Amino acid sequence: MEWVGGTHLVCNHNYMTTNDGAEKLRGWFSGRLPDGWFDGAPQVVLDREEISVIGRLPEPEVAEDVSDAERSGAIAGQVQRFREDTRDRRVDIASEAEHRFGRKVSWGVECGDEMMMFTTLSVPVMTRLRQSERRVLDTLVDAGVARSRSDALAWCVRLVGKNADEWLGELREALQHVERARAAGPQV
Repeated sequence: MEWVGGTHLVCNHNYMTTNDGAEKLRGWFSGRLPDGWFDGAPQVVLDREEISVIGRLPEPEVAEDVSDAERSGAIAGQVQRFREDTRDRRVDIASEAEHRFGRKVSWGVECGDEMMMFTTLSVPVMTRLRQSERRVLDTLVDAGVARSRSDALAWCVRLVGKNADEWLGELREALQHVERARAAGPQV
């Protein structure tokens, strides 16, 4: 993942065909979001189907000697208040962006050590698995880790994403270099 102009933007050549297009997307959100919603610029994370806008909220003021449970409760209340207070505006902005960029918009916030997504898009993915791979999923289901093979596959993807974040970041960076090289080459 790469920080671009204060905004976190993830894309590769399959997701946004030009750097100019990605910059326009980032710029549009920077200009469209109301001042004061977030501490700093939001992260704008992009894939083929979805744009996620994730902003940082200020931590609620609590006494330094409060318990972790009380601090966690204050953060949850802060997040819920933001979610409810901004709902109508977020829906309007998402509708505009979806029309303009052809992707669904998801919203989330970070506050303290917590991250909460308000809306997300769940996209079916078709895959073919061999028996040994299906057995892994079935083991996760049988052990109660997942409710279904689909949930087990999503669990595996999250686990790989968590444990291979550095490698995936390098891969995304390499794809951005490929995108720049394609953009500099002859136009077909």
